[in-house]
Amino acid sequence: MVRWGGGRYEGGACLPLQPLQDAPVTMATPCPTWQHPDLSLHSQWLSLLLVLLLLLGPPTTPGMEDAAFPHMGESSQPLPRPCPLRCSCPRADTVDCDGLDLRVFPHITKEAQHLSLQNNQLQELPYNELSRLSGLRTLNLHNNLISSEGLPDEAFESLTQLQHIYVAHNKLSVAPQFLPRSLRVADLAANQVTEIFPLTFGEKPELRSVYLHNNQLSNAGLPPDAFHGSEAVTTLSLSNNQLSYLPPSLPPSLERLHLQNNLISKVPRGALSRQTHLRELYLQHNQLTDSGLDATTFRKLHRLEYLDLSHNQLAVVPAGLPRTLAVLHLGRNRIQQVEAARLRGARGLRYLLLQHNQLGAAGLPAGALRPLQGLHTLHIYGNGLERVPLALPRRLRSLVLPHNSVAALGAHDLAATPGLAELNLAYNHLDSARVHHQAFHPLRALRSLDLAGNQLTRVPTGLPAGLHTLRLQRNQLRALEPEPLAGLDQLRELSLAHNRLRVGDIEPGTWHELQALQVLDLSHNELSFVPPDLPEALEELHLQSNRISYVGPEAFLNTPSLRALFLRANRLHMTSIAPEAFLGLPHLCVVDTTGNPEQVLIQLPPTASRRPQAGGP
Repeated sequence: MVRWGGGRYEGGACLPLQPLQDAPVTMATPCPTWQHPDLSLHSQWLSLLLVLLLLLGPPTTPGMEDAAFPHMGESSQPLPRPCPLRCSCPRADTVDCDGLDLRVFPHITKEAQHLSLQNNQLQELPYNELSRLSGLRTLNLHNNLISSEGLPDEAFESLTQLQHIYVAHNKLSVAPQFLPRSLRVADLAANQVTEIFPLTFGEKPELRSVYLHNNQLSNAGLPPDAFHGSEAVTTLSLSNNQLSYLPPSLPPSLERLHLQNNLISKVPRGALSRQTHLRELYLQHNQLTDSGLDATTFRKLHRLEYLDLSHNQLAVVPAGLPRTLAVLHLGRNRIQQVEAARLRGARGLRYLLLQHNQLGAAGLPAGALRPLQGLHTLHIYGNGLERVPLALPRRLRSLVLPHNSVAALGAHDLAATPGLAELNLAYNHLDSARVHHQAFHPLRALRSLDLAGNQLTRVPTGLPAGLHTLRLQRNQLRALEPEPLAGLDQLRELSLAHNRLRVGDIEPGTWHELQALQVLDLSHNELSFVPPDLPEALEELHLQSNRISYVGPEAFLNTPSLRALFLRANRLHMTSIAPEAFLGLPHLCVVDTTGNPEQVLIQLPPTASRRPQAGGP
């Protein structure tokens, strides 16, 4: 017989158990079985099959050898999917469920370290789900519907490794009372937060960045120990809230502080005395007055590089500016005069922005900016200056003066700034009779000159030879002569739009020396046909809104590089453009003839690629 360990015969069935190790197998009478008399042959084959099965060993019994089979007390349902349905899991530790319109927090594998649930419809975070995710490092809940009621106080207690949390654009009315000690970045922007708590951001030695902008925080909602024990915070954004004064006890490690768009009228004395690492301070769009600042406000900010005080109510430049300051933005205040003494400490200043103040004729006295020997850019547009300020810093590279009342340029007005590369005098009161013929002569480095919107009747003479851009639109030019443009062989862009030019007013040879000119704007004049002898390098020609009624076959004979031609709003008819007009223009890809009395027929030579041409009334 076959010897089985613990085998027994019961009720006509053999119960196979594990064979004894190394037990001898001998043939004997099989277990009793019932047979039909007519099935004797089949019974012999069945007997043989039974012997073979016994020799091969019994089948595996569920629960005895299959470790994956559920044991007593365990569910027989399949294990949870490593990646939730419809989500993506680019790595084993990353789950991305962005933008799936989820309303219920999905079941996430506890191995997840980075979880994104942004752009969904979640209203709450169930504690039992979050508590499982103890290894989570990044939690992105941006742009959901989560309220403070849907965020239990203990929600983050088990997330002891969490480093980045993003809950911006939700419906929180108060901040979480507790966030993990391991946190590095916290973004609660664009909620309705009115209050934070000591352990929201306090006692976080690794915390680097906190974003609380676009909330409803007042000073009462910020506890004095809000950042106690968080000595590594470098970026704090509190812009677009309801703060009335600069909060005290800010982290001394701060490098960037955003407080713009609040109601701040005062910086309390000593409020910034510990922030010696601060590099960028944004206080624009507040209600600061001169009395809200004092000589000590910025004195200890020894690393400050960027200070924005624009859109306030300051009448003078603040005192005590640090030497390290590189950018000072004072635009849109009420400053009436700039005193040299106020700028003496900011000797490293490179960008000074004073646009839209109340600087009048005496607003910038001679030498007022002399302490700023390294000044690169000066913006003073939108004031009431009647002349270019005298004794400007010699190293100045950009002077932006549009929308003032400058009516004259003398021979020496710009002599103090020979390194000037950009000069913008647009929309002043300059007329040709009061612009000295040597006014621009000292500016050998000038590359861009903007004289648009003045009262010039002719192009100024003595323009620097290195000029790249010249803007003369919206003047009263009635004639173009070769002499003022002679020597401008580096000029690339010339705008003469919105003047009173006719073809007969453009003298022969006017364009002769403009060998580098690529863009020419003659729109909104009184031209009746395309001016002849245009520069050979021209790529873009604006002739819209003139009186052109015909384009002849030789109109563009000298401009083989032309790429774009604008002829809209002229007096062209269907056959006004000669079929041969565009021959020899292999690069032409845009011809705009819209806004003419009739649809204009355009024939372009074949090229490799072209944009559709515009045509029609």
